[in-house]
Amino acid sequence: MGAYPSQPPLPHSISSAAEAAFASRVFAEGEVGASEPERRIGRVIAVSASQIAVLLDQPVCGLNGIGALEIGALLKVYTRVSTAYGMVTGLRLPLPGLEPSDQDLKIAELELAGEIMFESERAQGLFERGVSAYPALDEAVYLAGPADLALVYARPNAATAAIGTIYQDIAVPAYILTDELFGKHFSIVGTTGSGKSCVVVAILRAVIAANPHAHVMLLDPHGEYASAIGDMAAVLSPLAGLYLPYWLFNFEEIVEIVIGPDAHPEQAKILGEAILSAKQSFFAKSGLDAHGTVDTPAPYPMSDVLRFLDAAMGSLNRPENVAVYQSLRNRIVALQTDPRYDFVFGGRFRLRDELPDILSRLFRIPVQNKPITILDVSGIPSEVLNVVVSVLCRLAFDFALWSESPIPITIVCEEAHRYAPRDRGLGFEPAKRALSRIAKEGRKYGVSLCVVTQRPSDLAPGLLSECNTLFALRMTNQDDQDIVRGAVPEASHGLMNFLPALRNGEAIVVGEGVSLPMRIALAYLPEARRPKSATASFSKAWRRDPDASAVARTVERWRRGIRDAP
Repeated sequence: MGAYPSQPPLPHSISSAAEAAFASRVFAEGEVGASEPERRIGRVIAVSASQIAVLLDQPVCGLNGIGALEIGALLKVYTRVSTAYGMVTGLRLPLPGLEPSDQDLKIAELELAGEIMFESERAQGLFERGVSAYPALDEAVYLAGPADLALVYARPNAATAAIGTIYQDIAVPAYILTDELFGKHFSIVGTTGSGKSCVVVAILRAVIAANPHAHVMLLDPHGEYASAIGDMAAVLSPLAGLYLPYWLFNFEEIVEIVIGPDAHPEQAKILGEAILSAKQSFFAKSGLDAHGTVDTPAPYPMSDVLRFLDAAMGSLNRPENVAVYQSLRNRIVALQTDPRYDFVFGGRFRLRDELPDILSRLFRIPVQNKPITILDVSGIPSEVLNVVVSVLCRLAFDFALWSESPIPITIVCEEAHRYAPRDRGLGFEPAKRALSRIAKEGRKYGVSLCVVTQRPSDLAPGLLSECNTLFALRMTNQDDQDIVRGAVPEASHGLMNFLPALRNGEAIVVGEGVSLPMRIALAYLPEARRPKSATASFSKAWRRDPDASAVARTVERWRRGIRDAP
């Protein structure tokens, strides 16, 4: 998912030199723009609140060598106070003849995007979203030239990063607004293979280049990002540095791991009593006797929990059957000896309070030249993966909530539909709540969310709509398209019509993270900086015959739980 397939290279990477060249072009074309002949293409025949219809002149093709008018082209029209700009979202022939004819009526539909006020008005020369006045009927409509594109898509006067180029002109960079994008959540959606992972890489690299002390935690379910951003990231996995001791888990989370989703009320009650009893020693030492609960992240030895169960089994006045205690004890012992759960129940965990060290490692505090934490969760047992995500998201929110001063943290949730599915019968409910809490309240405390998914229709309702910026790549499923349209402002619905026709590496970007809704082509990523998510080449692989030792090596990695060669 996310890698570009073999195709003509997308626009080159946006560098500071390229941005400087664009700035000089803006200045130069601003000087000559007024003298350039305007290319009239038609006149206004209908006006609504956000759209206008244009009757095209004859002919509309070959305008000064520019070529045919096409979907996505930027047009301009004058109002009484401004120059209004709109994007072509539809072209049609209302009454076509049997043969092409210059006499056929040709209609272009425009989605109004914004305006530049005249000299006598406020903010002269600066593009602003929205329109304060509308064109009159029969007003001439013109094709926006290079100077207009340079003004409309000029670099905003704010913290920005260039992640690609606009569709209309590959020489014009496409900018994202860093604070608006990361401060108010954003989502990246698109079908498998359309380039979602590359969008994540492009955004993180562009933003971190200007903000080297960022704090980003990326949930990587397939181990694909280390190759793309490993130079600026610390990679943690169950076999390499990821430690989430059991005492970090709240009661719901530890019940899910120890007992399972179909927890018997009696077992859950006994486990809660055992854990609370085991925590009392730490509460007494820390002065938390009156405040500590079963959910307080306090270290305790699991041996104390087992002793509590043994004592309860031998008690004459126990309220439950011995089998309930015995099955609970057996499950805990099994987890302690299962190597897949070493990152939770491993022998390195003692009574030492490691919470500050764990949080520092997860959130890169201090950064130490690696502002991203890649959490490779591909080796975590699938039955507890959602529990781990719940713990990580909850820790991020609680850490931000109780911090003296904000330390902004962004969580990139790849394949978010796995952790927050729409179906109430699937997933782990606390994980959904943790993600939803960040989406609804995280902005106030400096925790933001990047939701990445190829199936918006499978995502929990409301999570996508909480994202104020949307990167939509190619999407062919009608249900997914409807969900995306429902999550964006109505004024941007025309752009969403491009979704089925986007090339790999192209995206529609709408929302507060960009100064103007736009169709962009991502900055081209060299092979070394692409995620390892390309579709396997069956034809190439099937040209050679692997030997039997390949199976043995695969079995060895399988048993060790290590994807790299042993």
